[in-house]
Amino acid sequence: MERTLIKDTLTKIGEKVSLAGWVNTKRDHGKITFIDLRDRSGIVQVVGQGSSLSVGAEWVIEVEGVVKKRPENLVNPNIETGMVEVEAQDIRVLSKAAELPFDMGKPDLDLGLPTLLDFRPLTLRNQKINSIFKIQEVVIDSFRRALKEKDFFEFQAPVFIPEVAEGGAEVFKVPYFDHEVYLSQSPQLYKQILVGAYERVFSVNKTLRAEPSMTTRHLTEVTTLDAEFGFIDSYLDVKEMAEYTIKYMLNAVEKECGDILKKFNATVPKFTDSIPMIKLREAQEIIFKRTGRDNRQEPDLQPEDEREICKWSLEEKGSDLIFISHYPTKKRPFYTYQDPEDPDYTMSFDLLGRGTEWMTGGRRINDYDILLKMAKERDVDPKKLELYLQAFKFGMPPEGGFSFGSERVTMHILGLANIREASLFPRDMERVDIRLSLLEKPNKKVK
Repeated sequence: MERTLIKDTLTKIGEKVSLAGWVNTKRDHGKITFIDLRDRSGIVQVVGQGSSLSVGAEWVIEVEGVVKKRPENLVNPNIETGMVEVEAQDIRVLSKAAELPFDMGKPDLDLGLPTLLDFRPLTLRNQKINSIFKIQEVVIDSFRRALKEKDFFEFQAPVFIPEVAEGGAEVFKVPYFDHEVYLSQSPQLYKQILVGAYERVFSVNKTLRAEPSMTTRHLTEVTTLDAEFGFIDSYLDVKEMAEYTIKYMLNAVEKECGDILKKFNATVPKFTDSIPMIKLREAQEIIFKRTGRDNRQEPDLQPEDEREICKWSLEEKGSDLIFISHYPTKKRPFYTYQDPEDPDYTMSFDLLGRGTEWMTGGRRINDYDILLKMAKERDVDPKKLELYLQAFKFGMPPEGGFSFGSERVTMHILGLANIREASLFPRDMERVDIRLSLLEKPNKKVK
């Protein structure tokens, strides 16, 4: 008999069906046993007689039975299939599960982060945790759709790179046959090269940063959403494209994931018709006046500053999102376009949302000679960037781009406490699937 998905039982009242999935919970009432059966589409109650339902939590089973409409007073409003149940006629065990380390039947798994991640294959089966990544899927998919609608071309960037593209970010050096190269911390150089071939490009990439950080908002490996495009008039064109893209993404999440947002008691961030934009020095002045905290000479916003300026934006502008522009030239990568009126600052910007940076972007240098000069000033080896520089040597239009962190966007839409909750398999200084501190270190050879 062909398998029926659980969500489709709603249209099969009175019919015999074959279901397959995991035992979410089991409630034994003597002569009658109730099972909540779970598959990728949802949960349905299965009713059987006594020992005929002798199964355990997370066992994988196949059930044949008849779909029945529940009496009105027994309808379960908490699940989509709450108005029906399946009267089991036959049950077949496909796979047994070992005794569980914790109760999986609770809608909210009350577990510490280490346990949540140590048992990732199991905790991802919890519907609430599972739904975090349905939000993330829509975030990434809507990023793609937004840019496809603007005639952008998708590409995949290399992982091994010959030279460091981003200023300030630590990178992993790795052996590459008889040479040493780096793991990419950004597809930046390649998306700029491709502007010369396709004009408008985007990429969904894994990027890696060897930042010695164990904060609630940093990961070693992240999925970035990158875009770059040519024939711009100013950095404001880039801001407008980034604004269009994030609005498209947030609207998609609100439209497609309303049930998940409700589950987390979350809402998408508020934003205005035009997301406010102020310069870094303006933001620092506002923060100083509001808090007395004087970071006006700092080259970047501190974490507490990011939170404060987002509060100001919501209170004064009605927006959870705010762009901060004109970061110091010395703190931005060598390819960042300087403000002609004030070369100490760049025509670059970050998008902050709910207290954290979500995106960075801006206009890039497209003049070959200036780019070469800036690379040398930053001790970036031009010989290792010959392929990149070639794109500018042979003509590049004025261009710019931006990059979102998908985990951060997901984290702040749902109000998660730690970015690791927004990564399926988080990598950080202490974890590569398992906690590295629990591994026995190999003995070092004495030379």
